[in-house]
Amino acid sequence: MLTDETTFSSFNLDPRLQTALDELAYKTPTPIQVQAIPPILKGRDVMGAAQTGTGKTAAFALPILQRMLHFESTSTSPARHPVRALILAPTRELADQIALSVQRYAQHTYLRSAVIFGGMDMRPQIEILRNGIEILIATPGRLLDHVQTKSINLSTVQSLVLDEADRMLDMGFLPDLQRIVNLCPKQRQTLLFSATFSPEIRKLAASFQHNPVSVEVARSNATADTVVQTAFSVDEAHKNALLIELLRAQAQPRQVLIFLNSKLETSRLARLLVREGFKADAIHGDKTQNERLTALAAFKSGSCEILVATDVAARGLDIVELPCVINYDVPFNPEDYVHRIGRTGRAGQSGKTIMFVEPRDYRSLREIETLIKHKFELKAWQAPIARPRERSVWGERPPKTLNHPVNAQLDPFFTQPYVPTDTIESKPFGTVELSSPVESKTKQSKTPKRPALAALLGGQKIH
Repeated sequence: MLTDETTFSSFNLDPRLQTALDELAYKTPTPIQVQAIPPILKGRDVMGAAQTGTGKTAAFALPILQRMLHFESTSTSPARHPVRALILAPTRELADQIALSVQRYAQHTYLRSAVIFGGMDMRPQIEILRNGIEILIATPGRLLDHVQTKSINLSTVQSLVLDEADRMLDMGFLPDLQRIVNLCPKQRQTLLFSATFSPEIRKLAASFQHNPVSVEVARSNATADTVVQTAFSVDEAHKNALLIELLRAQAQPRQVLIFLNSKLETSRLARLLVREGFKADAIHGDKTQNERLTALAAFKSGSCEILVATDVAARGLDIVELPCVINYDVPFNPEDYVHRIGRTGRAGQSGKTIMFVEPRDYRSLREIETLIKHKFELKAWQAPIARPRERSVWGERPPKTLNHPVNAQLDPFFTQPYVPTDTIESKPFGTVELSSPVESKTKQSKTPKRPALAALLGGQKIH
């Protein structure tokens, strides 16, 4: 019987896997690993409920690698390396992260692994698949693309993993999952991991699994105890000002992850932060795969200080010792809040989260409090009062500079009332007519008078 004092050596893993764990400084398995690894090693189907950051990737990857070592081959023939384990993930980032973990665990073995996802050229992926791999990590859409081109055969799959199955259902992948499962052998091991055992997940498990072992990590709350959670009550119009004030309060805003609900607003906020002098970037579903990978790499390396993201785009983002997560928008789903803040305070490290709460968010806030068993004390924040403009006694804004003398005498033209004048007979330009005063008076009497201004504008002539 495994207890809380269990070590990885208790699982009797292959020495090469144990060596990799030692090099990665894995000492004590997490609760989900303690409960899930033994039944997976026995070949049982497992339905696991675990939050982000609980070590569930190792919980299914290590026993799968242990089982695949029985088929390990040093041959270069693709026929000796068929796909035996298929791991499905909802997003490209999560698939890439799982692939990296699998490679680290299997680095001292001859097992081959690869990852395929959309947004990339299929030709290099086809070449990798044709060379043969035992472990394939993929997103459902791109996997079916390769099935369509006949560049992959799923009839040899022995272990099927659906990671973050709840997210895949939310993203509408159920038809794709059903098609993929039908392409795999009926005699297989199926592992399903989700944040919770919702009715939809239980229905999916009943359809895809056979007598699964249920594994659920019991926790007093859904968030790590090392995370300090803060919430501000703020109007929508003042959120930018509060955010900039909080970021500037830090001497060096090192790796701050900001979540929004809108792709459009994500890009807009990133541009605003750049204008304010911060090294910021955004990732969302409309970005190309290369743009997203570049932004993630910059954030992980530290060259990008602030990453603004949506929930889907940030899935699978795993940063060691991420110090701060800011919820610019309150998530619509309470589970998303747990996923967001689960990226800080990992492995006993301290972290902090900040959430901006508008009056319209109070209902969602209560749902989050119920889920995480934590009551928020909303901090009031007063926006800086704008400096009033200086005005004269007449209510007009005084000029910044006076370019004329104060007591300058006005031109009489501007002070005298308007008096209609007679029309002047047009003359060719440059013509000068010399006449006596008597002739001028005679000409003026013969010339018709110009109508008054009021008459020109459609009014009555004033006499």
